[in-house]
Amino acid sequence: MPHSIDAAFTALPLRALADAALARARALGCDHADFRLERIRSASWRLRDAKPSGSSDTTDLGYAVRVVHGGSWGFASGVDLTMDGAAKVASQAVAMAKLSAQVIKAAGSKERVELADEPVHADKTWISAYDVNPFEVPDAQKADLLADWSSRLLAADGVAHVDASLLAVHENKFYADTAGTMTTQQRVRIHPQLTAVAVDATTGEFDSMRTIAPPAGRGWEYLTGTGWDWDAELEQIPGLLAEKMRAPSVEAGRYDLVVDPSNLWLTIHESIGHATELDRALGYEAAYAGTSFATFDQLGKLKYGSPIMNVTGDRTAEHGLATVGFDDEGVQAQSWDLVKDGTLVGYQLDRRIAKLTDLGRSNGCAFADSPGHVPVQRMANVSLQPDPGGLSTEDLIGGVERGIYVVGDRSWSIDMQRYNFQFTGQRFFRIENGRLAGQLRDVAYQATTTDFWGSMEKVGGPQTYVLGGAFNCGKAQPGQVAAVSHGCPSALFRDVNILNTTQEAGR
Repeated sequence: MPHSIDAAFTALPLRALADAALARARALGCDHADFRLERIRSASWRLRDAKPSGSSDTTDLGYAVRVVHGGSWGFASGVDLTMDGAAKVASQAVAMAKLSAQVIKAAGSKERVELADEPVHADKTWISAYDVNPFEVPDAQKADLLADWSSRLLAADGVAHVDASLLAVHENKFYADTAGTMTTQQRVRIHPQLTAVAVDATTGEFDSMRTIAPPAGRGWEYLTGTGWDWDAELEQIPGLLAEKMRAPSVEAGRYDLVVDPSNLWLTIHESIGHATELDRALGYEAAYAGTSFATFDQLGKLKYGSPIMNVTGDRTAEHGLATVGFDDEGVQAQSWDLVKDGTLVGYQLDRRIAKLTDLGRSNGCAFADSPGHVPVQRMANVSLQPDPGGLSTEDLIGGVERGIYVVGDRSWSIDMQRYNFQFTGQRFFRIENGRLAGQLRDVAYQATTTDFWGSMEKVGGPQTYVLGGAFNCGKAQPGQVAAVSHGCPSALFRDVNILNTTQEAGR
C-alpha cells in the first residue's frame, strides 16, 4: 500500500521558513545557501529474559542553514519555527562563514569552497519502501513479540539468558536551496536483534550467539515474515550455541575461507566503504578513524582485489539503510562503480569534493544525522556484486579441502588507513573435504585489504546475496552516526591467515 508524507510534518511551515532563510542568505551575498528541516523519531525497546528492561522514544525537530559566502562554509541551526527565527539562523550562518574566512586567511590558505553543479529538482517527493510504519504498531504488541521470541529461546536446553532489542527510526526531511531544488522525504528503518547466552555451571565458561538478521530499510512487516524467516533462525540458535560451547579451539595457521554475507558485509564496510570515501582518501577526514590507503593518485590504477571483484556505491537499493531519493545537498540518488574487475575506479563524493577533484557531478553522499549537524560526506550502500551464474554457498564449501566457513559478525579491528585488519564472527565451521565438520572457537581472520580481496577466488550467485548493514556507522567531529547497508554474496578466499584469539590474548 503506497504511503504519503506524514501530514503532521507537511503541516509545518516548511516552505515559508525556507523562503525566509534563503532570502536572507541571498540578501547577504551568499554564493549558495541551503535550508534543511528534519523531524527524526527514534525508539528502542529492550527485554532481558523475556521481561522489559528499558525503552526510549525521542523526537528531534529543528532546521539548519548552510551557506557558501566569500568562498567559505558557514552553518547554523535552530528550533524557532518562525520566519524571523529562520532569517536569524541564516544571518548566523553567514557570520560563521565570515569568521571561517578570517581563520583560513590567517593560516595562509587560498582554497575556496566551490560546489559541483547539480540539476534543479523542483518540488520532489520520495518515500522509502516499507509496508507498516513501526510507530503505528502498539508498544504492547512489540513487547509481546519480543517476549515470545525470548521465551522460545529460554525454553531450550542450555540457554541461560536472552537479550532482545528493537530499534526503529521514522525520518522526515525537507530541503530547499537557492538554485531552486526543493525535496520532501520520508524514511523508515528497523533493527530487531536477539542474543542467547549459555553458561557452563561447572567451569564458569560462557558464550553467546546472536541472530544474524540484518537491520533493514523496512517497517514492522520485517518482524512478521517479510524479508526474514525469524521462526527458522530462532529454532536453530539453541543447538548452534550448544555446539559452540563444546567446540574445539582453532589451530592457528592458513586456511581457505568461505565467508557468509552475514560476516562479509562488515569487512566490506571497513575495508572498502570507508576507504573509498574521497574526503578520507584526500586527508580532509582524518581525526575519526583515520584516512585511507586508496589515495586519489591511485584512481584507475590500484589493484584492489582479484578480477572477479566488482563493488558498487548505491543510494537507490531497495530497503537499503543509506537509500534516499536525494541527499542533504539536493543531489539525486545514484548507483556507480567503486571497484571494477578488481581495480579502483570510483569514490564516494559530495558536491565540494567532486568539484575540488574535477570528477564531475556528486554521486549524492552528503548526509547529516540531525538538524543540528552540518552535512558531511557519508557512505552509500557499498556492495560486492554476485556472479550472475555463480555457485551456491554449499557448492563454494564443496570446493574447499581444508578451510573454515564464517557466519555472522562480531568484533573487528582495522588500522587508520583501512589496510591492516582482523575480524571475528558469530560462528565458525571447520570444512574438511568439501563438507562442514563441526564448529570451531576462538577464530579471527587477519589480512591486508588488498591481499584479502586479491585472494577472492569465487563469488556466489544471486541466490546467496544478502543486504547486511548497521545503524551506527560513525564519522566526523563532532561525531555523527549514520545507517548503511552492504550487500554481498557468499565468497571463497584462499590461503587466509587465521589467528587463535585466546592464544593472542595470552590465555
